[in-house]
Amino acid sequence: MFNHIISDIRSIRERDPAARNNWEVFFMYSGFHAVCWHRLAHWLYKKRRFGLARFISQANRFMTGIEIHPGATIGRGLFIDHGMGVVIGETTIIGDNCTLYQGVTLGGTGKESGKRHPTLGNNVMVGSGAKILGPFKVGDNSKIAAGAVVLNEVPANSTCVGVPARIVKINNERVCDLDQIHIPDPVSQELCRLQARLARLEKKLEESEKSE
Repeated sequence: MFNHIISDIRSIRERDPAARNNWEVFFMYSGFHAVCWHRLAHWLYKKRRFGLARFISQANRFMTGIEIHPGATIGRGLFIDHGMGVVIGETTIIGDNCTLYQGVTLGGTGKESGKRHPTLGNNVMVGSGAKILGPFKVGDNSKIAAGAVVLNEVPANSTCVGVPARIVKINNERVCDLDQIHIPDPVSQELCRLQARLARLEKKLEESEKSE
């Protein structure tokens, strides 16, 4: 656990230019405190001390505004920046050196049993207010934009935006995918063409009647 704490402090120093020294992170960063208390709660959870683990997680939520179920598995170097309103579900798995901003939810849809929550690979960044819902994986080095709602698996090295989220970049190259929501309706297009043709015919008929 001590090694994890050192890794967490180091990762925050590397990613947050506002962090001036290790002591500031240790005493002042609520995201760091939330992860530390979670590591204790998770250890108790694995020892089947469920009541005590849950009590610590709820106290952690009260003190930091960050709710992490004691069953969630968190790797080294998690940085929860600002953190207020972050929710991490019971079967969530988070890899190493991930970053979560305020208002992030790693939750379920209510339709699954067993593994209900997402798995984040290493070096994943999740923007403020984003929701990742379901038991799928977000691949290594991926970025989820602020406010995005992710409902399907995300390949490694991807960037996702929107509601519902869509992949716009893979390996820093823009993805030219078909928009499945705004596909042109061929029936509607044909009706529009017929309507335009009818209008032209009516105009010609009026002109011919006037010339007579």
